[in-house]
Amino acid sequence: MSRYTKGVSKKKGLKPGSLIHVGNSTGKKTEIHIIDYKDDYFEEKDVHSIDECLKYRDTDNMTWININGLEDIDLYEKVGKYFGVHSLIMEDILNTNQRPKIEEFEKYIFIVLKMIYFREDKLVVEQVSIICMENLIITFQEEGKDGDVFGNLRDRIRNTKSKIRKTGVGYLTYALIDSIVDNYFVILEKVEDKIENFEESLMTTATNNLFNEVYNLKRQMIFLWKAVWPLREIINTLQRGEVEIIGSDISIYFKDVYDHTVQVIDTIELFRDMIAGLLDTYLSSASNKMNEIMKFLTIFSTIFIPLSFLVGVYGMNFDYMPELKFRYGYAVLWVIMISLSAFMLMYFRKKKWL
Repeated sequence: MSRYTKGVSKKKGLKPGSLIHVGNSTGKKTEIHIIDYKDDYFEEKDVHSIDECLKYRDTDNMTWININGLEDIDLYEKVGKYFGVHSLIMEDILNTNQRPKIEEFEKYIFIVLKMIYFREDKLVVEQVSIICMENLIITFQEEGKDGDVFGNLRDRIRNTKSKIRKTGVGYLTYALIDSIVDNYFVILEKVEDKIENFEESLMTTATNNLFNEVYNLKRQMIFLWKAVWPLREIINTLQRGEVEIIGSDISIYFKDVYDHTVQVIDTIELFRDMIAGLLDTYLSSASNKMNEIMKFLTIFSTIFIPLSFLVGVYGMNFDYMPELKFRYGYAVLWVIMISLSAFMLMYFRKKKWL
């Protein structure tokens, strides 16, 4: 769970608003991608400097600036200066341990979300920060657009017949959040497949590796729950139509996203219960297996206790012991031991201990 605390100590003793990256270092160069559009106009390009974005501050077009990478502190200082974003908000953008939230200001709103996807069978939680202004949205990602969930959204914007080309900042904000929420269902489908595979495996064999995999899945569900649960509060704020920049005409779309969010949360809680059940099943299976082993060893030991007693008695080195000179003593002793063992086996079977 270090993903939620790692690097926070870097900020110790610094004044509020100090810009410092808190999170995993990718080593990648910061990328800036711009989509500028309206009903009959479209422009898409990559730029190398935040200075090239200044001309999009006061246009009639709808502009989406996507910045990938959080390690270029100088760039983020310029973003705050050029677009009038408070230094505390810029600090939150660079801190990837933020809880999903929404904050409303006079000229913009600030939203933090968690984008989740699988990479090599490992759950990856990436923070996405969104600043919504009039006719302008700036998104900030940890890694890059090649691995995000906005590919379909970009294709919709490129389509001249798409509804999004005729709408403003409110609808684009909805579309961004909806893309992230819809991807949660993709994650849940993969989690469900894993749970079904684990259930089948537990019916046949319960190994330590299987237990480790189930436990890792449980940790991943905790990550997912922490990322999704606060989202309900964010969507609820937006669907009430009280955020001036978003507008009330988009509230019906946020109601739909809210329903999806509640469904995701319910499914996560269901899966958490199922995974807890899998762990209980594994522990019960391991306990039953150990009981069977102990049962076998106990029966085996019980059979040999009287046999050990007999051979122990006749193994004593006294000179005057009865039956020592008996000609058929060895054969008789074998008959007694075999008969005793057979009787005990029949008794155990009758009691259904075998």
